[in-house]
Amino acid sequence: MEMRILRGGMQTTVQDLGRPGHRAAGVPLSGAMDPFALRVANLLVGNPENAAALECTLVGPELEFSAETVVALGGVEWECMPSWKPLRVPAGERVRLGGCLRGCRGYLTVAGGIEVEAVLGSRSTYLRAGFGGHEGRALRDGDMLAVLAAARQVGNNWRIDERVLPAYSAGPTVRVIRGAQADEFGAALFETEFKISAQSDRMGLRLTGAKLMRTSAEELVSSAVAPGTVQVPPDGHPIVLMADAQTIGGYPQAAHVISADLPLMAQLRPGDAVRFAEVTLVEAQRLAFAAEHTLALLREGLAQKFR
Repeated sequence: MEMRILRGGMQTTVQDLGRPGHRAAGVPLSGAMDPFALRVANLLVGNPENAAALECTLVGPELEFSAETVVALGGVEWECMPSWKPLRVPAGERVRLGGCLRGCRGYLTVAGGIEVEAVLGSRSTYLRAGFGGHEGRALRDGDMLAVLAAARQVGNNWRIDERVLPAYSAGPTVRVIRGAQADEFGAALFETEFKISAQSDRMGLRLTGAKLMRTSAEELVSSAVAPGTVQVPPDGHPIVLMADAQTIGGYPQAAHVISADLPLMAQLRPGDAVRFAEVTLVEAQRLAFAAEHTLALLREGLAQKFR
């Protein structure tokens, strides 16, 4: 089956859960900015959670399928398509997402998954290096993508209970653990409401607000960073590293966003606000286990729909 891209949207890319295991070679994780949304959307159409899908940013694409299929949209709220439920799409019918009304990103999954060549074990698009996904770039009008054939029998009259979703908000309080240089910034990180800058992308979300001033002038040796690391460059405006983040950095590390709250950061758009709250490593681990437990229950419940 083929999927024709009639309108590419603002920035629509093919993503899965990324390419772990290559950071030592300088290759970022990449993958979905909001991995929870991708995983759930894949489960809604009976796919493995790591199946490749479309990550849509702010303005979604318009699509057409050559055969009947089932699709689902994971994300906060879109203009023309409901989130968190499977939808049967007849052959030749157009699927349009429109604009993102709340949040920033949506994940459109198709039964069977999108079939593009895997690079280093992943179908994710890494835009800065131009590899993975479809020709290493965002989708354009007229592109054609292959979809693996998969028969699905599922009704359209149900959706998942949104109480299992992360606490998406345009002004969330995001939990972090202390970074290596946290003591050099005092309590300022936790006393400030920051805004998301328009100079943000898949590599990192730049924050504006009160500047974080470092008390030490000691030069740092570059060290490992990962999605969630909160770096503070010399201008004092923090950067929260995201899916396409580099693998090492020399800026001070004030904190690290816990994995359970990375979806909250992924759905922030320019102008949205965020505050940070400190938790212990033990609490961060407990919250990560709780999130996986929720997904496990959802996985088992949804599996019943496709038996």
